[in-house]
Amino acid sequence: MPSLHVIGSRGLGGAERFFLRLTAALREAGEPVGAAAPPGAVARALARGAVPCREVPMRGIWDLAAAWRLRRLARGVAVVQTYMGRATRLTRLPRRGGPVHLARLGGYYDPAHYRHAHAWVANTRGIREHLLRAGFPRGRVFHIGNFVDPPAPTPPGAGVALRRRLGIPEEARLLLALGRLHPNKGFPDLLAALEALPTDAAGRPVHLLLAGDGPLRRELEALARRPALAGRCHLLGWVEEPAACFAAAELLVCPSRHEPLGNVILEAWSHGLPVVATATAGPAEIATDGRDALLVPPGEPAALARALSRVLADADLAGQLAAGGRATVGAHHSREAVVAAYRELYRHLTGGH
Repeated sequence: MPSLHVIGSRGLGGAERFFLRLTAALREAGEPVGAAAPPGAVARALARGAVPCREVPMRGIWDLAAAWRLRRLARGVAVVQTYMGRATRLTRLPRRGGPVHLARLGGYYDPAHYRHAHAWVANTRGIREHLLRAGFPRGRVFHIGNFVDPPAPTPPGAGVALRRRLGIPEEARLLLALGRLHPNKGFPDLLAALEALPTDAAGRPVHLLLAGDGPLRRELEALARRPALAGRCHLLGWVEEPAACFAAAELLVCPSRHEPLGNVILEAWSHGLPVVATATAGPAEIATDGRDALLVPPGEPAALARALSRVLADADLAGQLAAGGRATVGAHHSREAVVAAYRELYRHLTGGH
């Protein structure tokens, strides 16, 4: 088996969804591929597909039983690709005479936790530079971006049904934000921006759909009860399949204070939505202000509110941004290009075998 892909997550966030997309795409491209993941949502999703998966409980970075099992699973594999910290730190392979350990980074993590790998692949140029500044060997650090699949057909009326279930008026202008409810994601800034917006745009009420869960949930629920936001801010909790959310909304907002890439932006572009995002490292690398997104400084709700008002008030601008996003996805984040790049990287790392 040329590649074994290892992830330590149980939930389904942006990195986990990319893990599922890449392993499935490699398999479909004829690449023998396997996976290892703890029991949970990722393992269940793999079981529904064609990628064989071994369930390995990974209870922490010092789980010696998990480390032993991963080493055994690596036998006969050419490349072991690990995702994020837990899986990478549990994977300890010989320096010579065995599979290549390729650590994939989707964030600006502490390089010390990744140095034991044999090679590294970053999903942005900025993260690659982060590793090079830490002294990683230039010839073993690579950059391959993420891709998103074209959206599957959404059942007719799924967006309308979601609005009705949540009590959102059919005529409402609906903003969408997705992600872990963590301080890095800047959702309190988004609620402050929504509070600063007029309660209606061109006579139509403005609502926000926020999908996600995390440590800020109670704080955000309290903010959503403030008089200017009550009834306009809808917290869904974690949504495993957000297609109906994209179908219901007309604009994606990514208000992060720290965002290494921004998978939700790629997903919004693939669904044909215009995007307003903060100019953090990832969005500033993948998007061009005014062409496929409006970018504003992070941590500035007033600037975010002004950008949202512009898009809501200008249908031509919204259409231009949506078309630009589709073009960016097609040109730089296609499945074919990313899969080809990974296959070529595996052959490079294994001497062509």
